[in-house]
Amino acid sequence: MDEPDYSMLPREVHSWATLVYSNVKELLPSNAPTPLGNHVTLTCYVDANLYHDMITGRSVTGVLHLINQTPFEWYSKRQATVETATYGSEFVAARIAVEQIMDIRTTMRYLGVPIIGKSVLFGDNHSVITSSTESQSPLNKRHNALSYHIVREAIAAGVVEFHKILGAA
Repeated sequence: MDEPDYSMLPREVHSWATLVYSNVKELLPSNAPTPLGNHVTLTCYVDANLYHDMITGRSVTGVLHLINQTPFEWYSKRQATVETATYGSEFVAARIAVEQIMDIRTTMRYLGVPIIGKSVLFGDNHSVITSSTESQSPLNKRHNALSYHIVREAIAAGVVEFHKILGAA
């Protein structure tokens, strides 16, 4: 399995020191075996389709997880809440992806797989990525607060880095 080359991705460093996320760290299992073998890089692609279900008005989340460059898990499900804007449905999708990434990282560690660095998350919504990654970005929509904080905390803890990728037109 070839590792992906992410050297071309921008590596912006944001200070989380003055925010509630200043002391967050990834929770590592204390009873996991010593990692052996080749390390892996975890990659995730996430997207949401606003108002996909015309009957209920719910959006659909799609997530694809890769170990190095090999797809190993995917997820597609109607969202539990009705969102009134793309921003909300994309933030819900990002939260779902981040929660899955954290679960996968823990599982891999319990299996003794060495994980290198942060997991890389790609999404196509510029506003969600900016709100997640830039420490000074305020939350303007209270409805999205939980998704907003879960994604930002994972980024501040060094679990995930979130990057923009072009979506289909």
